[in-house]
Amino acid sequence: MKRVFCIGNGESRQSLDLIQLRPHGIIYGCNALYRDFTPDVLTAVDMGISHEIYHSGYAYNNQCYFRNWSKVPAELYDNMVKAGASDDDYELAKQEDVFLTNEKTPETSQFVMHGSTVSGAVTILKRDKSKQRKHIQQKAIKISLIKDNDKSNCINDILHETKDHGWACGPTSAYIACTREEPEEVYMIGHDLNSQTNLVNNMYKGTPHYVTDKSLPTPSVNWVVQWKQVFWDYNGKNKNHRVKFIKVNPDLRNTDPVNAPPLEWDGTVTNLEYMNMKDFRKKFNIK
Repeated sequence: MKRVFCIGNGESRQSLDLIQLRPHGIIYGCNALYRDFTPDVLTAVDMGISHEIYHSGYAYNNQCYFRNWSKVPAELYDNMVKAGASDDDYELAKQEDVFLTNEKTPETSQFVMHGSTVSGAVTILKRDKSKQRKHIQQKAIKISLIKDNDKSNCINDILHETKDHGWACGPTSAYIACTREEPEEVYMIGHDLNSQTNLVNNMYKGTPHYVTDKSLPTPSVNWVVQWKQVFWDYNGKNKNHRVKFIKVNPDLRNTDPVNAPPLEWDGTVTNLEYMNMKDFRKKFNIK
């Protein structure tokens, strides 16, 4: 049986040793998971974390899918990045640390750019110094100089028929997995829809490119709708094959916010089952 484990970064998976999943299926992960573990495929949908992943060198040798990851010939670098800015403005942007970029290598023939232009960033710096720190911290211009024969891909490269929906990372990762692997089963691990507390539920909160650890929980409405569409598209009644999804929860109580099945899925999703973490560990002999 072809099986995929889709790993989210909800805190319900915190004690799970992901290495022990390797003999049992293909592992897909999201965003900053790469800091602690190497999945078979990593997906990121936000600009900041995508460039962080690339700058780390991770995507040189590990399969990655990023949103709007359009590689441009290096010959166009000055035209796109400077975009008509003067040499003085370009130097000011570099001095004020506006760029988030990596080192050029001999194999660099392409680059990916997101965010502002030099002219736009410098205009803000000159107009309102009080905004300077905010924009510098956010690194207004994000650039990755691409190493030839790397393993970074644009999400639309794999979702060329359906196109990138612009979804959150978890449902996007699952859609890529179903498209690329054509599995029979997909286990959803760490895809917590809500929080047990009044604070955000994420393994990487308070770290770069994430909200602070004092932030409120992320509303789940978009996740609920997006996951439902994944279930529907792979229920065997549409053009795609049927996939059975198994959502792994800490337990199966329906009273707490993390484990309670969304009402939007009730009675309308036929290819989703639930499993508690204890039974999941037993099934795959995970200590």
